[in-house]
Amino acid sequence: MTTVLVIANQKGGVGKTTTAINLGAELARVGHPTLIIDLDPQANATAGLGVSREGASTYDVLLEDAPVTSVVRSTPFARLWIVPSGPDLAGAEVELTPKMAREYRLRRAIDGQLSGYRFVLIDCPPSLGLLTLNGLTAADEVIVPVQCEYLALEGLGQFTSTLELVRRNLNPDLRLRGLLLTMFDRRTNLSQQVADEVRKHFANTFAAVIPRSVRLSEAPSHGLPISEYDAASPAAAAYEALARELLEDVSTPVEVA
Repeated sequence: MTTVLVIANQKGGVGKTTTAINLGAELARVGHPTLIIDLDPQANATAGLGVSREGASTYDVLLEDAPVTSVVRSTPFARLWIVPSGPDLAGAEVELTPKMAREYRLRRAIDGQLSGYRFVLIDCPPSLGLLTLNGLTAADEVIVPVQCEYLALEGLGQFTSTLELVRRNLNPDLRLRGLLLTMFDRRTNLSQQVADEVRKHFANTFAAVIPRSVRLSEAPSHGLPISEYDAASPAAAAYEALARELLEDVSTPVEVA
């Protein structure tokens, strides 16, 4: 069975792409065929895995009805593939607007086409536009990265309301897999306060916490996940713990408040 996970949050800079790359790489490393779908016009997940932004991309899948299997590319890492993004996707929000069933374009493109993968991770842009709606409509579960800073809490209410609207109108089977605390700085009281507040309101927050890390920030510029760039780093251990937690299914999906 293929599990489709969308990694989404309307706030930028919270670690969505970092999580897509490193969780995908870790799941692949431990033996699970994994596909990343890059829905972000910035194409950072594509570049972060050392894949060219040129050529067919998610734009062709969403706007040109290209078979998703024709756009899948291999990465330098075993059992890890990607549907890349590219510069054409920047105009997709506008071009999708007049399309029939515009929120279902991705879902229909991947339906029944990805049975060879155990996990599919969808990396969304930092917005609640049509690209993110396509990701939410196509997914089984949502992972929400939350930066351990005060302003990150401000947008959570809006995002959870959006999830409820998506479930009510577009994808009734969508489940909240969990919130993922990112950029945690153990030297500051604020990080701990934000973490405590998130856990207080969301029982299914992952136990794994992603630390703030220079090595983690450097890795994409080398086209490498952290497990390849610095396997001994705390960030690599954190993503290993996240993958293990996901595989063990210790977080039970709950209703969105």
